[in-house]
Amino acid sequence: MIELVNIKKSFEGRIVLDDISAKFHKGKTNFVIGASGSGKSVMMKCMVGLINVDEGQILYGGTDFVKLDYNEKKTIRKEIGMLFQGTALFDSLNVEDNVAFPLRMFTTMTKEEVLERVNFCLKRVNLENVNKLYPSNISGGMKKRVGIARAIALNPKYLFCDEPNSGLDPLTSRLIDELIKEITVEYDITTIINTHDMKSLFVMGDNIIYIYKGKKVWEGEKSQIRTADNLKLLEFMKASEF
Repeated sequence: MIELVNIKKSFEGRIVLDDISAKFHKGKTNFVIGASGSGKSVMMKCMVGLINVDEGQILYGGTDFVKLDYNEKKTIRKEIGMLFQGTALFDSLNVEDNVAFPLRMFTTMTKEEVLERVNFCLKRVNLENVNKLYPSNISGGMKKRVGIARAIALNPKYLFCDEPNSGLDPLTSRLIDELIKEITVEYDITTIINTHDMKSLFVMGDNIIYIYKGKKVWEGEKSQIRTADNLKLLEFMKASEF
């Protein structure tokens, strides 16, 4: 489980995260929703250490990530998988080398062990015999699946997904949703998904927090969201055609 305790972040006097506390549960798809500019992406970057919070705690299994030194943070980062909005694949590397990248960086695996793990992860996301293709040779949906394969290569405890369906057609979006959900349950991962895609939320969401102008203004389960007593959340849902 990951827990945020009263985290705050400002940039040049502008408050972006305003005293947010939340819990993200193991084996669940935990959604963070909100309009563009609400602070949800900044919150995710704080959680993985790309941005430092001004105040508060970020607890990984009870350990305060904020207080750790560089090497201690690196230990936790090895347990984190990231699926970026634009996939962030290396254009100069083929599919095999993209998935192998974290294995070569963070482990002492042999070449044979790396290849075995790469092939396992590609098979898990239903991509076989594409090892030698480059990102420019595959579709957007395939790139997302390669991104997922790379994200799970190190057997992470935590999986962060930033707008995983961005740029995908509806059918491919649902396939990616189902894949993320399957992997979360199968490997008992704490998955955090930043999105404004309400269709994804209703397909696979477990726990949801809604951020409005840097504040957490609602938290609950998927079954509770349609009847939530929060005007801003209902307006957001209506604007999303739900």
